[in-house]
Amino acid sequence: MHRIHHAASTLVLILLLIPFLASCAALQEIANLRNVDFAIDGVTDTNLAGVDVQSLQGYDDLNALEIGRLGVALARGEMPLSFTLNLGASNPETNSVNARLVQLDWTLLLDDTETINGIFNDERVIPPGADVLIPISMELDLIQFFGRNLEDIVNLAAAIAGQGSSEIALRARPTVTTPIGPITYPSEITIVSQQVGN
Repeated sequence: MHRIHHAASTLVLILLLIPFLASCAALQEIANLRNVDFAIDGVTDTNLAGVDVQSLQGYDDLNALEIGRLGVALARGEMPLSFTLNLGASNPETNSVNARLVQLDWTLLLDDTETINGIFNDERVIPPGADVLIPISMELDLIQFFGRNLEDIVNLAAAIAGQGSSEIALRARPTVTTPIGPITYPSEITIVSQQVGN
């Protein structure tokens, strides 16, 4: 009878410890993500109102047809820019377990101007010592944030593509998966702020 009581007491203690151990594991997941290094690893597929600007140096590289196409978009009062922001995530070798990112709420800043926001929710596992690419598709209307000067808009789009100088910053709120479920950071963190281009 004493053995049964002792076994029951041990089981109760184990059950009480499970949430504590899970919480420790959750904290470790968050600690690992905080140790991950994030940086812009290039911008690709840059398109401005139907014009491929990925390899343009600036407005002067446009041909007459492209200028006409952009002029039509400007007359309509819109200048949509779409691109893929490649976010590199590097988990240090010193981490003992994977960093598992399940969601990233983000806000894009261009030259210190806050623009669009979105959610990346394609799970990424970042093993210790590994680099993982996180491609984030973005689209915004440059007129809404930067006015209607066509030359300035084209030069900004080219700079974002990497053919000039433009500051890109990404503020984000990560969500990590843990043994006790998903945990979202309580506040935004700046995970990348990088000068791209020349």
